[in-house]
Amino acid sequence: MQQTKHRILLVEDEEHLLDAIKLNLELEGYRVSTATDGKKALKIFKEERFNLIILDVMIPEIDGFQVAETIRLQNTEVPIMFLTAKNSSEDRITGLRKGADDYLVKPFNLEELILRVGILVRRGMKGEELKELNSYTIGDKTIYFNSFELHHVDGSVTSLTKKETMLLKLLIERRNEAVSREQILETVWNYDVYPSTRTIDNFILTFRKYFEPDQKHPVYFHSIRGVGYKFTDNPQS
Repeated sequence: MQQTKHRILLVEDEEHLLDAIKLNLELEGYRVSTATDGKKALKIFKEERFNLIILDVMIPEIDGFQVAETIRLQNTEVPIMFLTAKNSSEDRITGLRKGADDYLVKPFNLEELILRVGILVRRGMKGEELKELNSYTIGDKTIYFNSFELHHVDGSVTSLTKKETMLLKLLIERRNEAVSREQILETVWNYDVYPSTRTIDNFILTFRKYFEPDQKHPVYFHSIRGVGYKFTDNPQS
C-alpha cells in the first residue's frame, strides 16, 4: 500500500487509547511511532521524519501546546492534530495559535479520526511534492529555484536574490492560502532580521512587476490586510 510510506508520531499518555489508535492507524497502512510524554515526543521528532503529529494536550513533562510550539519553530510544514479532552473555545484557539492544523475533542469517533488523518497527510504530501520541484511557471515566465533565476518567454533571464527566491517558493508552496507575516519572518528571514511590513510589500511589488499583466489589478500576488500575503495560481487570467 502507498500509505506505508507515511509516518505518524502519536503522543498520548493514556496507554489503552494510545494502543487502540496506533493499531487502527497501522491497519490503514501508516507507520506509527509513539510517545507518552512531551519530552520523549520532542526527542523522537528530532530523530525521525514524520508526515503528521497527533498530540494530546495534557501529557507529562511538557504539555502538548508547548510541544507544538517547539515543533513549529523547527518545522512549519508538518501537519499537527490535537486530540484532547480540552474542549473550550479558548483551548481550541490556543491550539490553533500554537500551529495546529486540526483539533479533535475526546471522546471522538474513530472513523472521523482516520478521515481527518488522511486529509492532513495528503495536504502535507502536496506541500512536499512542491518542495521537490526545481522550477515553477507563472504565466509565461519560469522560476528556477536552485539557480535563483527567472526565465522570460523571449529567452532573457533575470537574476533573483536569495530572499526573493525563498519568498516566492514559500508563497507558491502555500498557493491560494494567506501566508502570515510571522511565517514569512520565520521562513525567509529566520527571525534574525525583522523587516518592516513595507519591506515585504516591496518584495510583492517586485513580483507584480515580474509576473502581473496589469500591476494595478494583480491576479497572482495579493496583500491581505491585517493578515499577510497570498499567491493565487490562476493560469486563466
